[in-house]
Amino acid sequence: MILELDGVHAFYGEAHILHGVSLAVAEGERVALVGRNGVGKTTTVNAVLGLVRVRAGAVRFHGAAQTLPLRPYRAARAGIAVVVQGQRILPNLTVRENLPLGAAVRRPGPWTLASVCAMFPILAERAATPGTALSGGQQQMLAIGRALMANPDLLILDEPSEGLAPVVVDELGEALDRLATREGTALLLIEQHLGLIRRAARQFHAMAKGRIVASGPVAGLDEAVLHEHLGV
Repeated sequence: MILELDGVHAFYGEAHILHGVSLAVAEGERVALVGRNGVGKTTTVNAVLGLVRVRAGAVRFHGAAQTLPLRPYRAARAGIAVVVQGQRILPNLTVRENLPLGAAVRRPGPWTLASVCAMFPILAERAATPGTALSGGQQQMLAIGRALMANPDLLILDEPSEGLAPVVVDELGEALDRLATREGTALLLIEQHLGLIRRAARQFHAMAKGRIVASGPVAGLDEAVLHEHLGV
């Protein structure tokens, strides 16, 4: 397994947010963590990165338990790259200057400026453009491209469809499907958009009140689960 959370209890201060969360992502696997706003999805990502206090349970990278305190660079060095909400594109840097920031961990692999631009041709077309001058969808592609520059085994995306037009979400879904199918990159998708979940993921875990309450194949997501956990 690339990533395992085993019975994780996480806190912000004294606020108990995650209650025994367990999930795993294997090599090449495509997993969605779904649920309404405020149920603990982003906190789960923060537990992986060591940005929230884990008081019980274990986080493992490639089978090795991480000793507390966790640190974000440990995940990056273990081959886990995260595209956070809001992209966090550096405003004073061009597209060409933003992309290499993801390579700071110096992991070997196939992703270079050339291969990222081949995956997202718009980034090559707008290489000299300030990153924050791109459209929302293009910024999301830049954020994903920057994460790929770390040559990750697992790409975690936190609500990547947020604020994007439906046609852009479709393009994003196609790109993620290519990543997983052609490149074999494992995905953990934190998401509420059903179309993107169905396009990019194969397995799902549904979350409510800081707990995993349902799991299974995405193809088996039934109406009851959708209405209860996605509000659709």
